Order: sequence, then structure tokens, then C-alpha cells
Amino acid sequence: MRRVRFAPVLAVGAFALIALTVPILPLPDPLRIDVAHRLLGPSAQHPLGQDEYGRDVLARLLWGARTSLAVAFSAAAAACVLGVALGLVGGYLGRAVEFFAVRTMDVILCFPPLLLALLAVTLLGPGAATLIPVLAILYLPGFVRVVYAGVLGVRSQDYVEAMRALGAGPLRIMFGTILPNVSGPVLVQFSLAAASAVVLESGLSFLGLGVVPPAPSWGLMIGAARATVVQAPLLLLWPCLALSLAILAMNALCDALRDAFDPHALTGAAPRRQLLARLLPGLVPSAGPVLELRNLTLEIGTPEASIHPVRDVSLRVKARETLAIVGESGSGKSLTGLAVMGLLSPAVRVVGGAAWLEGRDLLRLDEATLRKLRGDRLAMIFQDPLASLNPVHRVGAQIVEALEVHRGLPRRAASEKAIAALQRVGIPDPIRRAQLFPHEMSGGMRQRAMIAMAIANDPRLLIADEPTTALDVTIQAQVLDLLANLRRERGMALIFISHSLPVVAEIADHVVVMYAGEVVEEGAAQALFAEPLHPYTAALLRSAPTESGELPVGIPGTVPLPHALPKGCAFGARCPLRAERCEAGRPPLVEARPGRLTRCLRWREVA
Repeated sequence: MRRVRFAPVLAVGAFALIALTVPILPLPDPLRIDVAHRLLGPSAQHPLGQDEYGRDVLARLLWGARTSLAVAFSAAAAACVLGVALGLVGGYLGRAVEFFAVRTMDVILCFPPLLLALLAVTLLGPGAATLIPVLAILYLPGFVRVVYAGVLGVRSQDYVEAMRALGAGPLRIMFGTILPNVSGPVLVQFSLAAASAVVLESGLSFLGLGVVPPAPSWGLMIGAARATVVQAPLLLLWPCLALSLAILAMNALCDALRDAFDPHALTGAAPRRQLLARLLPGLVPSAGPVLELRNLTLEIGTPEASIHPVRDVSLRVKARETLAIVGESGSGKSLTGLAVMGLLSPAVRVVGGAAWLEGRDLLRLDEATLRKLRGDRLAMIFQDPLASLNPVHRVGAQIVEALEVHRGLPRRAASEKAIAALQRVGIPDPIRRAQLFPHEMSGGMRQRAMIAMAIANDPRLLIADEPTTALDVTIQAQVLDLLANLRRERGMALIFISHSLPVVAEIADHVVVMYAGEVVEEGAAQALFAEPLHPYTAALLRSAPTESGELPVGIPGTVPLPHALPKGCAFGARCPLRAERCEAGRPPLVEARPGRLTRCLRWREVA
């Protein structure tokens, strides 16, 4: 966090200090009337003169600051707290909660603010006790809409999904991950609401519908001075000047806070909050495969018909084994990984299959149980670490949070384990780098930090969704070596999702090739690269760069869309070996050779 500018803090602090300490200041009684000396100018006893009733103007001005600022800040604070809560839950949870939060605010916005305030004050009577709730209701929609819009822009970010993958619950995500990232607009809205509340309170008091006379108020002072502006023009100047300076000071302070807490400009601040977590007992690893996925089928409902972006996908991965899922964009690789993690979009439904992890079907577990597993027994690394790491929290604090969620460790113990995790993934000087923000790290360091967060709780299964795509060749090799070493040392199973066969060749023990939402070939990595049994696998190998320097051969055409799949082989339109029988129906996935599966009727010719 950058240092907050001093001048706005000093200005608002001066107003607040005056409002708080005015009862003990050596001032005349602001209610004492001295008609004999009404409208007198400044003097040694009365530095700002006396008003139409002979009351001391300076005393009334300072006491008016207490009244006006108390009403304004109380109303703005109440609207802020309630508006932030409604905006967060409405934007993140959606559906009925979203409808209630947003539509209720639309009803309030239908009424002009000043007219609504006039109506409420007229019905309930003037006074500060009426003004505060009325003004809070008036400014509530602004906070709800600002926070709601911010949540919509943040909730789909990778670092929010990463928190879900770590097993964090909705409250932790909303208030610990999303709220800090929308705090800038909230602070600006608070400044606008507080400044506007001061003006509105003064306006209502000016009309006789706000603070009840003879209590001091800037609005009452302006209204009274209007009648005597010819005889004593300074009486109108002082409250107007105080009102203007207060509004400018509040806006300047909140602009400074917004700049200081800007997620893209943070340079060093302690994490703003950490939550306590309950201890999650460990699970006993199973003797069979760590993960066995059987016949996974996903469905997306559309106005025309339901489509199936993933169909009958089966795979299994053992401890200390790396299973690679490869294929072009749109083949269903990432959706398969997200389905295992339980992180699918609400628009995507699991309509078939099972995903067994240590005796439990992940596809049938409720969200609360899945949260306990994510980040603990299974973890995920996303493609872009800069988008996956929360920009307003230090890297070390984010790893500590994963440990607190699932292990309930004390802060000191969690911090030590987080530093050990950073050291384990090869980050030099881990104590110092744990205090850095994500943007202060290089791409390779950020990816290592993401891996450290994922392995902090020793998961049994780690899913890496194209973790080397955005990295250069040297850093890519380092990350691949790191993943391979962690897999062997910690005995975990690794699912590596990629579109690059050369990358997969360096790390995989077993390979599953997907195309258009289904598995088209599967087998041991060495055998599959040496002798592909499906035209698509062979085409992928030809399209990859080679050490000999031969030019890659591109694959003609594109992957068919899920709603426009051909009747026969999905790869038929791009296949050089296409025959009439390939178009008769969907080819089955058959065991062509021991341990080798292929979805091709002419696999012998491919081999």
C-alpha cells in the first residue's frame, strides 16, 4: 500500500478533532442570547461576530460542525455497511438474493432523493434522529450498485476461483477476497455520500426540516443569515465556507485512500484481515488409484437444445504418476479438470459419471464437503498466476490463509510453514519474498508461489491447468522439473492439462488425448509418442516443433462446436484417412493394443 497523502488526512482530521473536542473547548455558550449586541462584527470576545440573536458565531460554527458531521457520517456509515453486504451477497450468490438486492434498490431510486427526504421528515418530524436513517436509505442504492458492479467484474477472476479451489467458503471469499478488490470504489462512494449528506442535511435544516432550532447547524446558520445578509454579510460567509471546506476535505481524503488502496499500485502493506479456521482431520489415502473418473458427461442448456461439451470421459491416475490431458482449445480438457474440482459454472451441469477420490464420489458431494477437500486433498494450479493470485494480499499471507482454512494452525506456525513451502518450490530468500505482492514478482516466481500454495497442505491430487503457457522456455522447463520432483517426493498424483505435446513429453507417464469433448486416444506416454493410434494424435505430433528443425505441419480446419458435432467421427472432417464407414456413427473407444485405447476405425493404418 502506498502512503496516504498527508494534507487530506490533516484536513479531515482537523474537522473531526473539532467536532469531537468542541464540548471541552473554552467557547461561549452557543445558545446564549444577547439581543442588545445582535449583528455586531468581529471583536476580541467574539472573533467572528454575533448573529441576529447576539449569539457567538464561532461557537455556533464549531458546534454546527459537530452536528452536521455526526449526521452525515452516521448516515453514510450505515448506508455503507448495509450496502456493501447487500452488494456482495447479491453479486456473488446471484439468483434470488441478487434479485432482492438489486430490485429493492431500483424501487428506492424511483423516488427523487430530496422529495423522499422531505416526505419522510414531514411525516416523522424533524431532528437528527430522523435524518440519519432517512439519509442512510437515500444513499443505500449507491453503495449496493457500486459493490454489485465491482463483484460482477471480480467474481470470475482466477484468484477467486483459486480461493474456491483452496476450499474457502462464500463468506471468506466475499469479505476476504472480493471486498478488498472493490474497496477503492466503495471509499469513493463513501466520500460522495458523506459530502452529499452534509449538503442535504444543511439544505433540510435551511428549510426548517432538519436539525431543530436552536441547536447549532450550518444549514440553520445559512438560513438565518439570509435574512440579514445586507446588514451582516459575514454571517453568510462563515457557514458556507465551513461547508465547502468540509466537502472538499472529505473528497480529497477518500481520493487519497482510493489511490493508496488501488490493487494495481500496492507496494507494501500488512494484509488487512485474516480469518480463523477449524482444524480439518486428514483423510486416509486409498490403496488404488488416487482418482478414477468414469464416464463424465457435462451438459449446457441452451434455448434451442442441450449440448454436451464433455462426453463419456474416463481416466485414472495413481500416486506418483503424471497423467497428461492434451488437445486443442475447445476439446474439454479444462472443463474436465473443473468438474473434478467442483468448480463448474452454474450453466454447466454434470449429467453422468463419477469421480472417485479416496472412496468418495466428488461429483456427488455437496459444496460444504467439497470446500473441505479443495486445497487439502485435491488442489489446482491455474494458467495465469497473476490473475489467480489476489492482487491486494501478500503472497505469503495467501499461503497462510490456505493453511489456516484446512489446518487451523496458529499464525506463527502457518507463516513458518508458508515460508517452508516457498523454499520447497525453489524461491530464493523466501522470507523476504513472502512479503511481496504478486505484481512485484516475475512470471516464473508467481507460478512457483501458486504451486507452493497448492501443495502447502500436501494434496493427494494436483491438477495443473496449462501452468507453463505464459512462461518462456527456460522458466517453463524449471516449472516442469519442479512439478516432477514434487510428485515423486510427496507421493501425489498429478493431472497435467496442456495443448502442447512437446511439454507433455517431458513430464507425463500416461497421456489422454481429447478432441471435441471426448477421449480419442489413451496410453503410456512413451508408446503413444512413438506410435500414435489415432489420426488426431498423429496430426498433433506433426504440428509440434521438432529438434531436427523440420517445419511443423498444421491441422486443417477447426474443432467442431458442441452443438454442431457430426453424426460420425468428430475428427472426420479434418482426417486424411476418412472413409464412408467413419460417417455411419460415432466410433467406440476400443483397446487396440494392451494398455492402448483409440477411437478410430482405421487405427491399423495410422500405426
